[in-house]
Amino acid sequence: MVKHWLVMEAEDDGARAPYRTRVAGAGRHLPSTRLTTDDLMASTRHTTHIDLERLTGIRERRVSVGDEDSYTLATAAAQDALRRSGHTAASIDVVISCSITKFRGGLTQWLEPTMSSAVAHAIGAVTAMTFDLANACAGMLTGVTVANNWIRQGVIERALIVSGEYISQLGQNAAQHIHNIMSKELASLTLGDAGAALVLERAPAGAGGIRLAGFTTVADYSRLCTAYPKGDDPGARMFTDSRAIQKAAIADTPLLLHEVLETVGLAVHDIDHVITHQTSARAIRKGMAKLTESFGDAPRHDAVITVDRYGNTASTTHTVALVEELEAGRILPGETVALISLASGLEIGIVLVQVDEQLVAGYGHDH
Repeated sequence: MVKHWLVMEAEDDGARAPYRTRVAGAGRHLPSTRLTTDDLMASTRHTTHIDLERLTGIRERRVSVGDEDSYTLATAAAQDALRRSGHTAASIDVVISCSITKFRGGLTQWLEPTMSSAVAHAIGAVTAMTFDLANACAGMLTGVTVANNWIRQGVIERALIVSGEYISQLGQNAAQHIHNIMSKELASLTLGDAGAALVLERAPAGAGGIRLAGFTTVADYSRLCTAYPKGDDPGARMFTDSRAIQKAAIADTPLLLHEVLETVGLAVHDIDHVITHQTSARAIRKGMAKLTESFGDAPRHDAVITVDRYGNTASTTHTVALVEELEAGRILPGETVALISLASGLEIGIVLVQVDEQLVAGYGHDH
């Protein structure tokens, strides 16, 4: 049976959508403290005999030591994205905050007023509409999908999608409970902290920008990764069947990418860069091998891997990796980047972005 799952906003809807959404700026903020995998595993209460670095490819991750939280990470990233875009906060029509974590001012769950309103106030976007959107690690790309629709329809001109993830406390909690490689909290040890932000804006219909944004939920797998408060541990604890969720994601993603590329009339080789959710280096390489097998061809470059240095930074991972590639000059004007989201739920999202000269120039590269 052929599955047509994705709810898509594609350029083929040009008759209804007079504009295209371009990425005007991408920003990030990483805590200065580095926590190596060796040091993290040395902190476990029980002797585990787990070689986490070999399993995941993660050498270290950035962590807040209490000096930064979800709010401050998000705010710093938003300011970086605005600077890269060349726009002022006053020009932003809507701020969408997409973080899983809600740490602010010493509280582990700041729910109201919204994180988006706090960030908007902090950066000076005083006239922007604000709201929070939660969709696990797919949060930021879900925010991109919503803003893309509004911008293409002409409802708004410019949006800021932002997230601050102070999520390493899940790893600190897990370190006190994990016993062996079969532990359901093993995935918590891969997490790192980061802030990320994207400035999206209206562009003429034929310009470079987002060619497609599509999302689906495969709810059969919703119990494979859950997080909730438990006992006296701060924040929450996360329980994941990593093998099962990886198997499901690898099985379903090629089907959805076939649907995406067919919609926009591209071959897989027309994709220059793939940035998938950063869970582990091994999982990313395994997923890309399955993708190549399914298509009989591959994207022009190997998948971007940043998890070895930053860990899994939850909803911010795609933007953290995108900034990394832009700063290094590895993404050129006119190239197509596929942002592939795989998150608890099971959420699968795909955003195809054609990068333009103006965005690349914001990182000091002229071509």
